[in-house]
Amino acid sequence: MKKINTVSIIVCALAFILSLIVFSLFRTTDDGTKVIKVGFVYDGDESAPYTYNFIRAQKAVAEEYGDKVKIAVKSNITDEYAEAAIRDLVSEGCDLIFTTSYGYGEAAKKLAQENPGVQFCQATCSNANTEPFCDNYHTFMGEIYSGRYIAGLAAGLKLKELIDSGRITADMAKIGYVAAYPYAEVISGYTAFLLGVRKQVPEATMTVIYTNTWGEYILEKNTAERLIKEGCVVISQHSDTIGPAVACEEAKVSHPVFHVGYNDSMLDVAPTTSLISSRINWTPYITAAVGAVLKDKKIEKCVDANVYGNDCAAGFDRDWVQMVELNSYIAAEGTEELIEKATDDFNKGRITVFKGAYTGVDPFDPNDTIDLSKGYVENEKQSAPSFHWVLNDVITVEE
Repeated sequence: MKKINTVSIIVCALAFILSLIVFSLFRTTDDGTKVIKVGFVYDGDESAPYTYNFIRAQKAVAEEYGDKVKIAVKSNITDEYAEAAIRDLVSEGCDLIFTTSYGYGEAAKKLAQENPGVQFCQATCSNANTEPFCDNYHTFMGEIYSGRYIAGLAAGLKLKELIDSGRITADMAKIGYVAAYPYAEVISGYTAFLLGVRKQVPEATMTVIYTNTWGEYILEKNTAERLIKEGCVVISQHSDTIGPAVACEEAKVSHPVFHVGYNDSMLDVAPTTSLISSRINWTPYITAAVGAVLKDKKIEKCVDANVYGNDCAAGFDRDWVQMVELNSYIAAEGTEELIEKATDDFNKGRITVFKGAYTGVDPFDPNDTIDLSKGYVENEKQSAPSFHWVLNDVITVEE
């Protein structure tokens, strides 16, 4: 009996090894083209604008590469379960894994060290070029501060229209911002937005409330409602749900309220209040990275971007940043032309967003301050935003 069991075990082991060899031999299409497996890890699903923005790129991969690529997806993965989800994709045979939430960065890099044969591409992080360096770990992000600035220009022109028509006074030009966390990415975004607004209405100020979550609909909606009740005329967000847009559409207050979104158009849920949105277009990077792995080439050699080691960034000029669906029914006259000019100015390097008679302070270190009189160049050395100072006098952070 023992001999029979031993023989059975040996036979099973040989069969398993043979299956792996056969699998590797047949990872090609009928015409002999290489086939790879690509994994995606999402912190939401299609119902969240942030995640759906990546799903667009995932669908583009499927359309462009067809049967050359097999796709595996892990959705609704919170940060604490990121490592387990990524390990699952590795064990499922993924050759390339895209991790799409800032909170996944540490786990993704750890697993890159453990699995040098798998390529890992992490969105929104800045740890690709830090020690320990991994040749198979990459980061990428669009220069979204430029999109937020232009959205601010559009919102500012609307505020100016409201002031000129007598619907509000200049001292009522208050912006409310539903922010996820006090990270540089978030601070950079809402600062760029406000500076865009103030190009049109220099009296405008901003109140920021952090939700300390990326995507809780009720919390984001309630936060927006609170800001509206405090007198904010424009609500914008760096959060992943449509909650703030719905709050603006449902607002029942004496002053006008308008919304500026992120990641996707929100006109379907806020048709009378949602003015415009901006988004990162992840498709150029993700499709290029897949193509690089298919050809066994280094990813950064195949991506049309500003390259910093194993890190890539780009803006409007390479279609990595886009403005999304201006609501022409409520936008101020001249908004479309303003957007076109500002986009062209960004493409030609004519705009320095973070510049003016402003000072700021790091919310975690009062000794870390900045004076913007000479300007600050965002995304100068990395794809992830680095501007992390809260501007004095014009931005108030509420608990």
